[in-house]
Amino acid sequence: MKNPRSKPPIILVSTDVEDKGREFGDYALSLSFRYEQALFNAGAIPWVLPLTNDPRVIEEILARCDGVMLTGGEDLAPDIYDPHMPLELKQKARLTPDGGRRDHRELLVVRQALRMDKPLLAICRGHQVLNVALGGTLIPDLPTCHNGTINHRQMDKRCEVVHDVQLTPGSLLAKITGGLKAGVNSTHHQSVGRVAPGLRATALSPDGMVEALEWEPALAAKAPFLLGVQFHPERLEDRYPEHRAIFRGFASAAQSKQGRLKKGLRH
Repeated sequence: MKNPRSKPPIILVSTDVEDKGREFGDYALSLSFRYEQALFNAGAIPWVLPLTNDPRVIEEILARCDGVMLTGGEDLAPDIYDPHMPLELKQKARLTPDGGRRDHRELLVVRQALRMDKPLLAICRGHQVLNVALGGTLIPDLPTCHNGTINHRQMDKRCEVVHDVQLTPGSLLAKITGGLKAGVNSTHHQSVGRVAPGLRATALSPDGMVEALEWEPALAAKAPFLLGVQFHPERLEDRYPEHRAIFRGFASAAQSKQGRLKKGLRH
């Protein structure tokens, strides 16, 4: 039961970058309202991460939040996780138009947030950033590299369930959603390749793509909440309880983290 005097957790939210904002033509923050709405619905307050790569500023911001959410967007630069990738594969990447600053900012945020024991929810691109930040790799282009049975990039159905994923029994995601199967949307052309040390895949698509990442069981008991999902639950949470539960579980973990921090400050 929540403490009635506790405050809503503050969630630091990463953003996409547009090469020209609508008003002045400068680089601009871009964030779908669905992310913030999902957090509001879960009882949390979103706080947008500014476009800074200063480690000291990021550390100071992280110290003031209760959790971190990484959002979707364009691809990570291939050189970050596979500098020897063939050129024809590198050219498949759809990069953020800021020279890689978002890539490096979010890698820094993940590593620093985990050092500070912040709960973390990573969505779509964020799921991939999480894996790379901890030493994993990506499949750079599914149509080229994976002879799968599913079209994973169904942009015209981004707010619809298009396939099921199978969840690992006993996993965080299975506990949160209350089942071993979930219907998801699918708007990606890349996927997790080699899973990073310390993480495990806890949801798979029917053709074997990694749809969720969590801590390995040996780490989960002592590490903060961590969940990466390849799909977009913020586009489904208004109609599907299992997707709403993802944000509620995350917000609850951030609320608990807030309480532990306050207790530590009092002592």
